[in-house]
Amino acid sequence: MRRLGCSGLTAALIAVAALLWVVHGWSGAGPNPRTLAFQVPDGATLATTARDLEKAGAIRSARTFRLFARAFGSGAGVKAGEYRLPAHISAARLLGLLQSGRTMQRLVVVPEGWPAVLVQEALEHADGLTGPAPLPPEGSVLPDSYAFGKGDTRASVAKRMQRAMRTYLAEAWAHRKPGIAVKTPAEAIVLASIVEKETGKPSERRLVAAVYGNRLKRDMPLQADPTVIYPITKGKPLGRRILASELHAKNGYNTYAERGLPKGPIANPGRASIDAVLDPAASQALYFVADGSGGHVFANTLEQHNANVAKWRAYRKEHGI
Repeated sequence: MRRLGCSGLTAALIAVAALLWVVHGWSGAGPNPRTLAFQVPDGATLATTARDLEKAGAIRSARTFRLFARAFGSGAGVKAGEYRLPAHISAARLLGLLQSGRTMQRLVVVPEGWPAVLVQEALEHADGLTGPAPLPPEGSVLPDSYAFGKGDTRASVAKRMQRAMRTYLAEAWAHRKPGIAVKTPAEAIVLASIVEKETGKPSERRLVAAVYGNRLKRDMPLQADPTVIYPITKGKPLGRRILASELHAKNGYNTYAERGLPKGPIANPGRASIDAVLDPAASQALYFVADGSGGHVFANTLEQHNANVAKWRAYRKEHGI
C-alpha cells in the first residue's frame, strides 16, 4: 500500500511538473532580452519560421515551439512581413502575432511646407525602403506621416503621398467658398504653398490667404519673399537676406518682379493652408509685416502698413535683429 501511495504521489508530481513546463514554455516569458525586428519571408512555413526564431533568440527551442503551436495554436499559417517582437514575448503571444499579420510599420514624415527636394531626401534616407527615390512634382505631396513595410519601394510610397494630395484637394475644392481669388485646384495649391511658407501661426493662415487673395483680385503684385527664394534654393532655407538683384529677377516665380501667381508651387502645403486659401478670412487687408512676436500685423492701407513697417524696423534695431 505504501508503494502504491508513493507511486501515485510521484506520478502526480510528474504531472504537475509537466504542466508547469508546458505553461512556462507556452505562456511564460521568452528568452529575448530586448525588442527584436524579425522578418518572415514569403512562403515561410511554421517549421522554417521556428528555426529562424530560435536563431534570433526569440524562442528556446524550434522543436518545442512547433509542438506547442500544433497543440495550442489556431492552426493558421504565419504571414510574411517584418514584425516587432517585444522583449520576453511568450511563445503563445509570438505565434498569435505572426499569424495576425500585424507587421511592423516604419514611417516617412513629411512636415507642412517641405519642398519636393526634401521629400526626395526623406525617401532616400528611409531605412527599409528599396529602389530609387523619385523627385515628386512640387506641391503634389500631402504632408503627413506615411507608414511602410520593409521592402516597399520608394516610388510606391511617393505615389501614396501624391494620391493623398489629390484626394484631399478634390474634397476641399468641392467645398470652396464662392468668390475666392483662385480659379482652379492647381492655382489653389500654388497660393496655399505661399501661405504655408509665409506663416506658421495657425490663427493667421486665413488672414494671410485673404491678403494674397485681395491683391490678386486687384492685380497687385503679391510681393511674397518665399517666391523670390524658391528659384535660388528649390525651397530650402536661404540662410541670408535677399539681395536687391534677386528682388528684380524675372524667372516665373518672383512675385516682386511679376504680377499674379508664380508659375508653380514653392512647397507642399498642408491641409490647413489649403483650407485657408479655399475659405479665406473676411478681411480687406492688403499688407502684413512681422510684429516681433512670431506673428504679423495686418493693414488695409499703405499708410497703415508703412507705420507698421517702421515699428518693426525699430523693434529689430532695439533687439539687434
